[in-house]
Amino acid sequence: MAVVDPLLPEGDGHTPLGEDDIEGLIPTYITTRGELNAAEQDNIAHALTLAEPSKPELVLDHVYLCRLHKQMFGDVWDWAGQYRPRAMNIGIDPVRIPMAVIDLCENAKIWIEETGAEDLTAARFHHRLVSVHLFRNGNGRHARRAADVLLNSAGVDPFTWGANADLSPEALRSRYLRSLRTADLNPDDLTELLEFARS
Repeated sequence: MAVVDPLLPEGDGHTPLGEDDIEGLIPTYITTRGELNAAEQDNIAHALTLAEPSKPELVLDHVYLCRLHKQMFGDVWDWAGQYRPRAMNIGIDPVRIPMAVIDLCENAKIWIEETGAEDLTAARFHHRLVSVHLFRNGNGRHARRAADVLLNSAGVDPFTWGANADLSPEALRSRYLRSLRTADLNPDDLTELLEFARS
C-alpha cells in the first residue's frame, strides 16, 4: 500500500469529474472517493520506481509530460496522458492547451539558461503547469512530480512539498493552495510557493 500524499484533496480542492470522465475509470471495484484515491496512490507509487529523464531538456517536452501523467494514472484512467477535452472550473480553454504546454517547455529552457534548473525555475514550471491544468484529474500531483523530475535531472534535490512542516494534512493542503493562489495574483513573486516547496 502506498503512503498517502498529504496534499491529496479532501473536500476543497478536488477537480470535479464529469460522467464522461468516470466512464474512463479502469478498475471496476471503485465506488468511493477513498477507493479512487487509494488506486491512484498505488499507481503513483509504481510510477516513482520508473526511470527518469537524465537531462532537463528531456523533461521539458510535451510528449514526456503526457507520458509522465500516463505513468502516474494510466492504471486507473483510460484517458491518462491525454489533454482534457472540455472546459473546467480551472485552467485555460482546452483548445489552447497543446500550444501552451509547448510554449511553457520552451520558456523553461530559457529560464534554465538564464538562472539554472534550480528551485525558482522548478517552482515557476510547477505553477504554470497547474495554471494550464492539462488533464481531467491529477494536475497538482503531476505538476509536483514534473518539478521534482526537473530538479533531479539537473542534479538538484527534489522539493519536499511541506513534508518537513509540522502541519496536519488539512493545514498542509491549505498552505499549498494558498501559495498557488498567491502566485496566481503575482506570477513574478513565487516566494510563498518556494518556501512551501522546500518546507
